[in-house]
Amino acid sequence: MNNRYLLCAFEREADILSATRLAREQGYKIADVYTPYAVHGLDEAQGVKPSKLPWITFALGVSGAIAKLWYQLWTSATSWPVNVGGKPLKSVPAFVPVTFEIMVLFAGIGTVLAFFVVSKLFPGKKKFVKFERATDNRFYLALEETDAAFDVAKIERMFLPYHCVLTSENVELGYAGDRGARENRR
Repeated sequence: MNNRYLLCAFEREADILSATRLAREQGYKIADVYTPYAVHGLDEAQGVKPSKLPWITFALGVSGAIAKLWYQLWTSATSWPVNVGGKPLKSVPAFVPVTFEIMVLFAGIGTVLAFFVVSKLFPGKKKFVKFERATDNRFYLALEETDAAFDVAKIERMFLPYHCVLTSENVELGYAGDRGARENRR
């Protein structure tokens, strides 16, 4: 796995969106895009596939509801049947509130755990890169340096119409350096 990246900083939302589309059209591999807030249309510009988390949440909720409903039916009608006031042993409407609560519990906790697994967030994981203003007022595009022919000057020229204010080359995974950072003057 390559761990060298070129970071390009932009100051406007429209610029990062257009630059991301252009980089993808030109065939560059986009490692990630860092923005201070959600930018609508950025997922499509990056070519990111839709998340599987809604399906995981649905499956966990249904499995929690089925498991709890089965458990209540088993305990009240099979394992220890107790006739209380002539009520039926398999009274599903009486089980609905607890079944719903367990469904929500399974879906909620399972979604949080699935999010950490899908996002590969786990204890001890190294930081990607440390750069300032990514959560303040700048938008960063990280391009993976795929081979030795990766031309930084060409990319800087390509992003010139989009007001790229900073490029940082040879950024390595887990290191906090902006080695080779160049401020682009407009």
